[in-house]
Amino acid sequence: MIVELGHFALILAAITAMVQAVIPLIGAHKRWPGWMAVAEPAAVIQFLLTALSFGALTYAFVLSDFSVQLVTANSHTLKPMLYKISGVWGNHEGSMLLWLLILTLFGACLAWFGGNLPPSLRARALAVQSAVGVAFFGFILLTSNPFIRMKDAPFDGRGLNPLLQDPGLAFHPPFLYLGYVGLSMAFSFAIAALIEGRVDAAWARWVRPWTLAAWVFLTIGIALGSWWAYYELGWGGFWFWDPVENASFMPWLLAAALLHSAIVVEKRESLKSWTILLAILAFGFSLIGTFIVRSGVITSVHAFANDPERGVYILAILALFTGGGLTLFAARASTMEAKGVFGMVSRESGLVLNNILLAVSCFVVFVGTIWPLVSEIFFVRKLSVGPPFFNMAFTPFMIVLGIAMPIGGMLPWKRAKLGKVIRPLLPALALAVLLGGLAWTLQTGRSLLGPVGLFLGTWMVFGSVTDVYTRTGKGAIGARLGRLGRLPRADWGKAVAHAGMGVTMIGVSGLMAWEEEDIRVAYIDQPYMVGAYELTLQNVREAPGPNYLSTKGTVLVRKDGQDVAVLEPEKRVYPVSAMPTTEAAIDYRLMRDVYVVVGDPQDDGGYTVRTYIKPLTNWIWIGSALMALGGIFSLSDRRYRVAAGARKSPTGGVPAE
Repeated sequence: MIVELGHFALILAAITAMVQAVIPLIGAHKRWPGWMAVAEPAAVIQFLLTALSFGALTYAFVLSDFSVQLVTANSHTLKPMLYKISGVWGNHEGSMLLWLLILTLFGACLAWFGGNLPPSLRARALAVQSAVGVAFFGFILLTSNPFIRMKDAPFDGRGLNPLLQDPGLAFHPPFLYLGYVGLSMAFSFAIAALIEGRVDAAWARWVRPWTLAAWVFLTIGIALGSWWAYYELGWGGFWFWDPVENASFMPWLLAAALLHSAIVVEKRESLKSWTILLAILAFGFSLIGTFIVRSGVITSVHAFANDPERGVYILAILALFTGGGLTLFAARASTMEAKGVFGMVSRESGLVLNNILLAVSCFVVFVGTIWPLVSEIFFVRKLSVGPPFFNMAFTPFMIVLGIAMPIGGMLPWKRAKLGKVIRPLLPALALAVLLGGLAWTLQTGRSLLGPVGLFLGTWMVFGSVTDVYTRTGKGAIGARLGRLGRLPRADWGKAVAHAGMGVTMIGVSGLMAWEEEDIRVAYIDQPYMVGAYELTLQNVREAPGPNYLSTKGTVLVRKDGQDVAVLEPEKRVYPVSAMPTTEAAIDYRLMRDVYVVVGDPQDDGGYTVRTYIKPLTNWIWIGSALMALGGIFSLSDRRYRVAAGARKSPTGGVPAE
């Protein structure tokens, strides 16, 4: 009964979405307040009905109701409760219901917190948001119904993919979807603005918090997925340029560009057309990611489904909203007149450079992702585009972005003198050169990647510190330090996020340049050396888990005669799915990780053991956390939280971005 109630609630939510997509648009066009006012309660009702539907499906998973086809295919009575719940979205149908839940949640939030918006803009934005919902309600009800009953319920289910039975993967999809779907709000605001023919500073202030929230969620989701791949898959990497990884990374790049572009619209009433275009493309790339994951056109270990019918439906949604948005943009772009004039050296020019680098790097990733498909269709050749291409084509744009970011962040609006801006940054530049040179000296005979990455990361981190410090005005050091706490949160948010990107650059370059790898057959109680560490395989034993069988090794790690860690890598086999997994054992430290994977037994009594010494790996996720924290700081700034004008700064410093 609960399952049928969930299905019925989903149908009612779809009907509500249809009403919300039509009535407020007509009301806004006719200037009928009553019709426009339908949007807010409809958005809330739509969310509540979708939440009821999602709760009913969750109920079926928690109670292991194997009369539901989706539960049978993705759950098992022996699964821990966390993975029963995460099994709700660990499949195609459930993940689409989660997508809809988040989509309607954002619409409801606009209804709850958008009271300061002009009624016509709010009505149109909610109508566009609901139109996206109508398309996905149709998709899930017609092709991906999660509530289908089985004629004969089995005694038990087939279980969830063992790779997904991990805390990192339990939380990774919801955060990623909050980012993906959150960009629909920027899209809805952009289309509403095009319909109204009005893009101004007020519009930019309204759209920025929604975009920033989506970017923060995407950052967290991508970082969680990267961390999961690092410790769970057993190959020791944090990023493989897999198509689905790229599908989340491309909207992240465009959302970052959109955030910076909206600053120019807000402060200088320039780049209006470009900002609208970025809002359309950012959500369009989110839909491209949905298509890649669910169509099967590109092979990926992350794919949810391999169903051409579903792929065609999603492709139609992509064409409708992205193509329709671009068509409307082409028709109305001439009405978005830029008012601000700025020089070649100015904050505006710095942000334009930022946008170019981010947008072109996104295009590079897009080309590398779809090229295997293009090659197969048009040239009848199967090929793969792997990390070498992406590293070579993508890295130069990030290097230029890293060099320009500290300078661009300190440029004044309209006109600037480059020498005056660079002067306070000279200590940060000297420190960056010093550390990069030290790394080059110590790593005789190796590539430039490590020193260059260390230089760029240090430059970005201390450039951000300098930027914050210069905003405290003039006077004694003590007085200026006292003013730091009174700076707007957006200033701190920008500095923390930019510094976080620098920390991530240090981590990525350090790991790729200085990693040590060892693969061998190890024997019980026979020590071996990897870099500066001595490792000893002490034993290998059977260790059954709650729903798997485990072969667990014990590895003692020593350095300079001192015990460092005892690691227990595993190989697990899940009997229900008959699928093995590798569980790496990692000694996490700030400056390095020792990463050990135990493999299959050998005929001579040894075991295959793979060992990595990974410098600065954790800096990648520390930097990601700092980027997300910087976004949260900015969101908490009153000016962006309520889309109001900035209060007068008590410090007399330079206004925030």
